[in-house]
Amino acid sequence: MRSKFLIIALGSALAGCNTTAHTDVPSAGLAPVNVPVVTSTDYVFDAAAPGGTLAPGEGDRLNGWFQGLGLGYGDAVYVEGAYVPAARAQVAGVAGRYGMLVTAGEPVTAGAVQPGSVRVVVTRRRAGVPGCPNWSRPSQPEINNLQTSNFGCAVNSNLAAMVANPEDLLHGREAAPVVDARTAVRAVDMYRSRVPSGSGDLKEVDSKGGK
Repeated sequence: MRSKFLIIALGSALAGCNTTAHTDVPSAGLAPVNVPVVTSTDYVFDAAAPGGTLAPGEGDRLNGWFQGLGLGYGDAVYVEGAYVPAARAQVAGVAGRYGMLVTAGEPVTAGAVQPGSVRVVVTRRRAGVPGCPNWSRPSQPEINNLQTSNFGCAVNSNLAAMVANPEDLLHGREAAPVVDARTAVRAVDMYRSRVPSGSGDLKEVDSKGGK
């Protein structure tokens, strides 16, 4: 009878320890709390386009603006205004110098586009992990089975820094209606055909140490 009482007392004590379980704390799970956050910024350029075409010199101004922004992969270019169909090709020609295309649709921007002008919008997304590195709590054994404060910072910060297009972290890409097999195997062909870097200075040496 005494042994049964001890077992019941021990079970009650263990159950009492479980009352402080961190079931509602995000750091108690397997997914890291420190994850990449994608921010979006819109840059606006209003260009004169009387009659539906860019005015003389506006293309050069637009090119200088693109150059100042450092336009490149990961950005999105939009054209907004009453003369969009006519001026879109001219804007696309300037954006094409940077390997960019004009995207359909446009984000909501402040202020209306004045008559006789078009608005070029560049949407730029950046990925980062806020608050990292985070050593708010010392790196030591966690008796509550929680993640350390810096858990996930290294991997996710590297991911945010290396991703070419931060929008890929938000959603996947839709498949193209037509698949080009040459594009799919381009990376494999390059891997097989290119000479490894640094091999030009290497010399052949036999097992006996001769040349």
